Amino acid sequence: MFIIYVEGLSSLIRDAETRGVLTGTKVCRQAPSVSHLLFTDDCFLFFKANEDQAHFMKNILSTYELASGQAISLPKSEIYCSRNVLDDLKANITGILGVQMVLGTGKYLGLPSMIGRDRNATFAYIKDRVWQKINSWSGKCLSKAGHEVMIKFVLQAIPSYVMSIFQLPTTLLDSIENMMNSFWWGNGKTTQRGIHWMNWEKLSAPKIQGGMGFKDLSAFNLSMLGKQGWKFITEPDSLVARIFKARYFLTGTYLMASVGHNPNYVWCSIMRARFIVHGGARWSVSSSATIPILIEP
Repeated sequence: MFIIYVEGLSSLIRDAETRGVLTGTKVCRQAPSVSHLLFTDDCFLFFKANEDQAHFMKNILSTYELASGQAISLPKSEIYCSRNVLDDLKANITGILGVQMVLGTGKYLGLPSMIGRDRNATFAYIKDRVWQKINSWSGKCLSKAGHEVMIKFVLQAIPSYVMSIFQLPTTLLDSIENMMNSFWWGNGKTTQRGIHWMNWEKLSAPKIQGGMGFKDLSAFNLSMLGKQGWKFITEPDSLVARIFKARYFLTGTYLMASVGHNPNYVWCSIMRARFIVHGGARWSVSSSATIPILIEP
């Protein structure tokens, strides 16, 4: 039932966009217009910063409420405007929609929506979550097998989602690995005391090679980002692939793209993992394939 209601909201927004009363956002001229993004029971709505479009969006939300019986939680809703919008216009739009103005959206679905210059400060919450999880188990009597399960399936899973989108700073990953190493050798303690009989590099080797099979977080980070780049090749019709293609490699491919001018941090992260995709990619030969044999593997 909820899916039907969500489709109804999407239809209302798309109809308004088709009629020209609502204008979505574009990252560049050739990119597809985005008027709304749906995530579980939340959504992002995009429209041009003027009072007319604010009234149209308010009417769409009111229509959705009447049709679905689900009221919009205005106290929990926020609006963010670009820097070139005048303060008076911001106040008028906020009053029309009945929501509060914010300077940034902070974290959403576990990911920071804005990345500043200090990457360590931006992603410090990941280190804090690992530290809190270790502290919550530091006093428990865990066997070595319990420590192994704790590290592999709890601690190393905490940054996995973020590492699929952003390349985390090396200093941050080293700090997390040091905490897990101390947890492994310290019998559950979070202090640095005790003898570390093997460094993390050797512990992250497969068991057949004498290690414990723990993840090398830097290598795992690059592999997760490489999967995003592979999707640009295998799923070119997806919305995210079309947006990135229009912005960074309009006339080429991901494997031949350049970082470009003033790039997004997500794009920079995915580009740093391109060598993994390029090293493992192969052409599928068919009767109509045109393959540059001198430069491609």
